[in-house]
Amino acid sequence: MSVVAVPFFMGDPMPGFDVPDPYETLAPDLPSGEPHERMAVLYRHLADKVAAVSNPVIYAGDCVSTIGVLAGLQRKGIHPTLIFFDAHGDFNTWETTPSGFIGGMPLAMLTGRGEQTIVDGAGLTPLPDARVVLVDGRDLDPGEDEAIEQSGIGVTTVDELAHSLPPRGPLYVHVDGDVVDPSDMPAMNYPAPDGPSLHAVRMAMIHLATTGRVVAFSISSWNPELPGADIAAAAMLKLAEPFIATL
Repeated sequence: MSVVAVPFFMGDPMPGFDVPDPYETLAPDLPSGEPHERMAVLYRHLADKVAAVSNPVIYAGDCVSTIGVLAGLQRKGIHPTLIFFDAHGDFNTWETTPSGFIGGMPLAMLTGRGEQTIVDGAGLTPLPDARVVLVDGRDLDPGEDEAIEQSGIGVTTVDELAHSLPPRGPLYVHVDGDVVDPSDMPAMNYPAPDGPSLHAVRMAMIHLATTGRVVAFSISSWNPELPGADIAAAAMLKLAEPFIATL
């Protein structure tokens, strides 16, 4: 079984996940303490799972889960390029964040910047900037835009990606649902207007899946407690289908 549900948001349980059958739920006992301490344990368990299966499809509650997926791939000797679809940059550190929200930090973390508790806990060797592509990061915090521009991370749009060859070698595709325009993807905690349509993002998924080089796919999901959660669940399934079909 290679579809794995990780129903947690910032280290806390997130009930109400709608995941396509058949799937396995990852729900380890987590310690008390700060969110990053709990997530260090959670995503070590996710790394264990990813290392044990082929071509996993991960339904997760937040983008920090990418750290666990990458750590699991590395254990198998797979060193992919991360194609990171997100309306936000997720490139803050404790020194730059305006909100203190860890969910705004994973792309910085996994490239070796800022907070490394979760990276170390999961057993991840940080990725070089050149093996990361941020897709449609349009809602960036002040200073975050400059940090991304000054980094070696690739930046592109959904349309550009769908009409070009992806980087060579294995690919890990992660999609935060808020990359899709809120009119097609409701129930997002942090919606960002003026995004691509669901159809456009799905076409990009199909384009990537047809390369035959995607070694893992993950999504950070909708909020099951917000209006339109059923619509978001169906939309997310459309994005995951090209990868589920290859299991």
